[in-house]
Parts: sequence; C-alpha cells; structure tokens
Amino acid sequence: MTIDASLSVIDVAMGDILAPATVSGVLTADQAILGPAILPQQRILLYSPDQWEGFVHEWAHYCLKSTYREVQRFSGAGDRGIDIAGFCDAAKLDGVWDNYQCKHYNHALIRGDAFPEIGKLLWYTFNKHFAVPRRYYFVAPKGVGTSLNAFLSNAPQLKKALIEDWDKHCGTKITSTQQITLEGEFLAYVEAFDFTIFAAKTSLQLVDEHKCSPTHAARFGGGLPDRPSPAAPPDEIAPTESRYVEQLFQAYTDHTKEVISNATDLKKHQKLKGHFHRQRVSFYHAESLRVFARDSVPSGTFEAYQEEIYSGVVDTNDADHPDGYARVVAVTKAAREMQITSNALITREETIDRHGICHQLANEDRLQWTRR
Repeated sequence: MTIDASLSVIDVAMGDILAPATVSGVLTADQAILGPAILPQQRILLYSPDQWEGFVHEWAHYCLKSTYREVQRFSGAGDRGIDIAGFCDAAKLDGVWDNYQCKHYNHALIRGDAFPEIGKLLWYTFNKHFAVPRRYYFVAPKGVGTSLNAFLSNAPQLKKALIEDWDKHCGTKITSTQQITLEGEFLAYVEAFDFTIFAAKTSLQLVDEHKCSPTHAARFGGGLPDRPSPAAPPDEIAPTESRYVEQLFQAYTDHTKEVISNATDLKKHQKLKGHFHRQRVSFYHAESLRVFARDSVPSGTFEAYQEEIYSGVVDTNDADHPDGYARVVAVTKAAREMQITSNALITREETIDRHGICHQLANEDRLQWTRR
C-alpha cells in the first residue's frame, strides 16, 4: 500500500466529513418566520401548571356544554382539592357535579401524586364541605403511570392501597394545620366510599375534543375548520334584516325618484330587483360567517373583521354620490377591493361576505345610503 505524499492529513480528514442533514421540502413563508410546526401534544408539555389548568377549564367550558350547566375554575390556596368543576344543576357543589384534578408534572402521575388529592376529597366530603362528585378525573399531560392506572381501574384495590398508605401519602398533606388520622367514623366513611368515581382523562382525549373550541386554532394552529355552506335567505324579510332592507328601499327610491317601500315595488325595475336579491344573499353569507367565527375563533375576531371593513369603506360612504343606490354600489365595491391580511377569517371568507358586512353595518346605521 502506498500513500500519496501530496495529500496532507487535513485533506484526508476533510474528505471524510459529511454535510449535515437538512429539512427536506420547499420552505414556506410561515416556516421561515415561525419554524417547524409543533404538535399539540408537544405544546401542552411546555405549559406551566397554571396554563394547563386554564386549558382544561377551556376544554370543559366549550366542549362539554351539553354535559354541564356551568363550568367553574377554582384556583389558589384553599381550593380543597377542586381544580375544575362541572356543575349539572343550580346546586353546584351541593348538587350533581364532576371534578377535574389538573396535574402538570414532568412525569406520569404516580400514587404519591394522586393519593393526597383523593385524601382531600374524602376528608372534605366527610365534613360536608361539598357533596361527593359524580366523577373525579385526573388530567395530566403525561397521563397516569402504569401502577396508578391499575388502581384507577380496580376500585377495591385502590381503596385498599389508599388505606394502607394513608399515613405516608395523606395524613400530613390534606391541610397545613393538622394531621388527619384515618380512624373512627372517618375510617368507616372511607371504607364505605364508592371508589369507582375515580378515573383519568388522557391529554390526547382533551386535545382531540378541544377541536370544537373556538380557541383551538389560537392555541395550536393548524388552520380553521371548514366553513359550512350558508343558508339561502328566506322568502319573507326577517325582523333581523329589517333595517338594512329599509335602507336599500330608500336608496332605490332616491335612485328612481319613485317610492319603493317593499319588494313588490321592484317588479318594474328588474335591475334593482336583481340587486336587492344579491344583497340579501350577501347579508346571509355574512351572518353565516358571524356564526362560523363564534364557533371557530376567539371572541372579538369577527368584530375586528367588521371594523376593518368599516374603516376601509367609511370614506367612500361619506363621499358625494349621485344617489343612494350609487353609494351602495361604490361602498360594496370598495369593500371587495380592500386588502385584508391580518385577520384569521380571511382564510375562510368569500368576496360576497364583504358585501354582506356592509349591510350588517347598515343594519346598525353605521353606514347610511341616503342623505337626509
């Protein structure tokens, strides 16, 4: 074997170095700004305990509306082991309710995490601070460990283990003012208690069910859900659209110099009759976007979209026009040509929605088509 003396040690070493692995695929603008997407299951691991509790509260409030009359969050000292409570009736803690015990640790829950919380529930219900909940769920980003899960699946074994480990896990951890001893009437209460109420919810369940929440996209990204097709306007004018319709009739009167006070008066004005129908269709499109926003994005998003439309057309509305009809046409054209880039609803809007928002604003007299 011969070695070329012209090759230095550095030359040989550099020739063996491989290029680093790179992210494959075309880089999008969002990736360049935000970096790679983080899955919801990974995001919740980054939450603080308070943020996790807030997420669980949000999930219960929005996603369990058919289950509970009210959802309430208890936080801070003195919560007596209640984090998120779902109430089924007006009696609240004295009625039928469920408890969601939130734990955000860097490990799956073990008996040392859960048993003190169960002990609190037993002690405070024994002393009639509140009624025994119908169900008691542990909710943690990393779930419950194998041993604890086995106990939660076997009520008699859970009861047995809790009684045996009471002094270790519960006695000094229920209140800061006294040690709670498991004896006498309290022991009899624990032995008779129905331990089948205890269970666990997985974080995967919560994240999946949270998709019905209007805050899901704000928390986890991934885009907005598909928007349902808007309903066609009814044949009869509904009370909710009476003001913008009245404004349109006034605009048509201003244009034709004839009194137009209802849809029948438009029969001999085919151009205006078609325009009137299109405006009603656009109004119902905008109303459908309002409902979609209510269910899919945080509160205030649709109102911010409305305000942006208003800001973009108000000068056109206030300018001089030959008549009210010409003003309607000019304002809706201005709305259609606006550049809106920041509101999340632009990913689900249609051009016709912008026309309809102009009529929503007219319905509130924020835009007026005729000058008096």
